[in-house]
Amino acid sequence: MEAGEWTTQLRRGVLEFCILQILHQQPSYGYEIVTRLESLGPLAAGENTVYPILRRLKADRVVESFLQDSPSGPPRQYYRLSAEGRKKLSVLSKEWDAVVQAVGRCVGKGADR
Repeated sequence: MEAGEWTTQLRRGVLEFCILQILHQQPSYGYEIVTRLESLGPLAAGENTVYPILRRLKADRVVESFLQDSPSGPPRQYYRLSAEGRKKLSVLSKEWDAVVQAVGRCVGKGADR
């Protein structure tokens, strides 16, 4: 597997978590989420990736949407975490912390060799 493929697989696994983190900070519309992810380098994801995730999260009642007027153009559909989304984010945050710590220990042990 090429390094780029590995990064793609890793990114797929954490994208939902990052979208939930973004929405935890403040309600956002789809393109705003895409732009935030682009600023994070390897987590960059286009609209064709982000919007299906948002639709699924909405169908699963993890996020809610609402329309808000835009200073330029038609109203925008914003997304925010639901109560269920806040619970899910809490669980995923604990899981993420555990994974990061485990990888850190693994990498640390590998460096000692």
